[in-house]
Amino acid sequence: MSDLTESTGALDTSDGIYFAPLLPWQKTLWSQLTKRVSTSQQSLPHAMLAAGMQGMGKRAFVWRLVAWLLCRQRDTHPFGACAECESCQWLRSGTHPSLQVLPIVSMPVSVENTSNKEAASSSAKDKKSAKAASNSALKIKVDDIRALQPFIYQGGQGMRICVLDHAEKMTVAAANALLKTLEEPQAQVHLFLLSDTPAQLLPTIKSRVQQLPLQTIEPATAVEYVTQALGSTVNREAVGTAAIEQLIQLANGAPLAAIALAQAPWYSKRALWLTTWQALRSGKRSSIAASDYWQTQLSIIEFIQLSELMLLDMRRVCLGLSELQKDISLSVALDTYQPTDSGLEGFAASLQQTKIALQQNVQEKFAYDKLMQELAYL
Repeated sequence: MSDLTESTGALDTSDGIYFAPLLPWQKTLWSQLTKRVSTSQQSLPHAMLAAGMQGMGKRAFVWRLVAWLLCRQRDTHPFGACAECESCQWLRSGTHPSLQVLPIVSMPVSVENTSNKEAASSSAKDKKSAKAASNSALKIKVDDIRALQPFIYQGGQGMRICVLDHAEKMTVAAANALLKTLEEPQAQVHLFLLSDTPAQLLPTIKSRVQQLPLQTIEPATAVEYVTQALGSTVNREAVGTAAIEQLIQLANGAPLAAIALAQAPWYSKRALWLTTWQALRSGKRSSIAASDYWQTQLSIIEFIQLSELMLLDMRRVCLGLSELQKDISLSVALDTYQPTDSGLEGFAASLQQTKIALQQNVQEKFAYDKLMQELAYL
């Protein structure tokens, strides 16, 4: 699941991320960091890394802290930026002179300043092209790092903050250029690195930043938060504790990812996917008929996401482990027939190949037809 802010479990590009409520499991860390600044006993580390899987709220925490550090009224607002002062207004407009963000597509901006209306009316082909361009724009190059140097070394301009989102996307040359900045801390300059896959960061980078402990969440806290966030319904079905715990388990313990999973249009269609697979495999339904039906239910990308989750659980059962999805009788279906390891691997590979083909503007109908044909032989 893609996430820019992780604040709600869904993609959020509004300026509200700066002033969103503090996530419950982040209160202790927030108190520790803000106290260091407020009491002037210690300054914050020069460079900090917020890393870990999506859905833990690391981006929500960092953007909130950035807003508070820059806020002109932070001494009287210990729990978050005031949202009213000149600094906060600059953040709202996306023009803060003391904040630099790489890559630029990661910077939260006001919805009014985006072309969402135009994007909503664009063709499917235009949307795919925009998505491909956005993915390409995530790469951080050496020239991007060099362009930060005047901002970092200008001196005497008060607190300045640099945020490097998707830090693992830095080229080797960019990472090496960043090392100089990390090795020569400047007064009142703070760098925040964000990464979903910190293992891809150079060891020399990780050794020079202080990692923020944002990944530990008590299970009870996660259950309570997800329950409150989802309210009384998930896809129009009553939510019980077992359903919430299953969502969190499927999301590897990440509450925001669990919420996004519950709200995904395909999550309620897991049992239907299983029924379709059984009908295809037994020959009771043709692949073309199945393809035509599913095209009315989900986009091809949503169907791929659904299929990936189903394959993950099927692999568990085939290995003798219990299924994660207790509500769709997956193990019962696999009692009569279990796919081979090669079959599971082959279909997983087809899903990945389809993703690549879609980026090259392959028609969704063609992709759907092909996947249904292959699902029939899983």
